[in-house]
Amino acid sequence: MDALTLLLNRSSQPRLESPAPSGDALENIMQAALRAPDHACLTPWRFIVCTGKGLDKLGALYEQSAIENDKTQKEIERAVQLPHRAPMVIVAIAKHIEHEKVPKVEQIASASCGVMAMQMAAVAQGFNGMWRTGSYAQCETVRNGLGLSEEDELVGFLYLGTPTFEPAPKPQRNSSDYFEFWQ
Repeated sequence: MDALTLLLNRSSQPRLESPAPSGDALENIMQAALRAPDHACLTPWRFIVCTGKGLDKLGALYEQSAIENDKTQKEIERAVQLPHRAPMVIVAIAKHIEHEKVPKVEQIASASCGVMAMQMAAVAQGFNGMWRTGSYAQCETVRNGLGLSEEDELVGFLYLGTPTFEPAPKPQRNSSDYFEFWQ
């Protein structure tokens, strides 16, 4: 798939099944993340790849969060299953590094670019995914369980796998509604 077609047709895929990327395909996905824009070469990222029992471990962390945040019994039971919506979840963390020329927001943007690059690399190889955040991305229980420092940001969970159907075409947007030209 050529790069322009990939970018112009990007669409998240919420319905994913096995197989997950592995071997060279997974290495390509990880290498794509490491090519994200990175001012001062800080590499302000950390990624945790969850598969198999790793999904169970992430689900247990969600369950602990749901319990500690007084969620309903139904929400607690659902929390355990959330990571199993795909055969792989990559947790994306912006690791803040104090730097006089690279503000925290730029480091978060860099890690976020890494997530986008991973999803595009997955799609280019016949996989797909969905970038999710939600309450668990902001929860102190989850942040602590993943080893984040106070300055770090959990930028999301990238669910990856094999798509179960072709997503509906996205509506076309008029670029003039979002872009202006200063000439």
